[in-house]
Amino acid sequence: MTTLFIADLHLQADAPELTQAFLDYMTWRASGADTLYILGDLFESWIGDDAIGEFEQQVIDALRAYTRAGGHLYVMHGNRDFLLGGRFAELTGAVLLDDPALISLGDDAPLLLMHGDSLCTQDEEYMAFRAMTRDPQWQQQTLALPLEQRRQLADRMREGSGTANSSKSDDIMDVTPEAVDDIMLKCHVRTLLHGHTHRPDVHDFRLHDDEVAKRFVVGDWRWNEDIGWEVRQEGITLTLESFSLRELPY
Repeated sequence: MTTLFIADLHLQADAPELTQAFLDYMTWRASGADTLYILGDLFESWIGDDAIGEFEQQVIDALRAYTRAGGHLYVMHGNRDFLLGGRFAELTGAVLLDDPALISLGDDAPLLLMHGDSLCTQDEEYMAFRAMTRDPQWQQQTLALPLEQRRQLADRMREGSGTANSSKSDDIMDVTPEAVDDIMLKCHVRTLLHGHTHRPDVHDFRLHDDEVAKRFVVGDWRWNEDIGWEVRQEGITLTLESFSLRELPY
């Protein structure tokens, strides 16, 4: 049994090479896995399930082919595609995950899954933005706007995020150790897997209760650097792996 975890692909219509890399990934790499978890930011932006065009349909078709072939697909919202909804899940055959989500690695070993943005508690400006955009009333009001207004809103949010992040220190935009400890102790887990920070690594550390813990950070996909990331589970073993986006079909 093989399970794959990916995050932060940031697919968008004006980056067709990356989209093709994802389609190749689904055909040549994910197809051999029993289960695929996408831990947020599959899309650079998602303005609603009623805004599915040719680009979005390509991605949906690839995911649907995976589930129709018997694969189990789970998708978590990210800070870019937090408006993914029930229609998307229906079209792809995916299950939308809560954040955080607790699953089993086997032998009753729990694994905590998160997108990761809620752990960046030092970034108070972003945490306020996150609280607003995850509010059901705000989402309902946003989805009631005409499509063009939603596109303009998404563009403004992306521009604002880029401007704000350019002036923030690396530490502020990374996870807060105390937030990691708190959520892992609350959920009674010793292994955490998340994305969001674009800093792929495996961290071994001790929690506040002195228990040994492990944090897997799955990296983002970068076409210009020809690198994609996944965490692969075989049995109860997790491995962080990188691969060439351009060589997936070969």
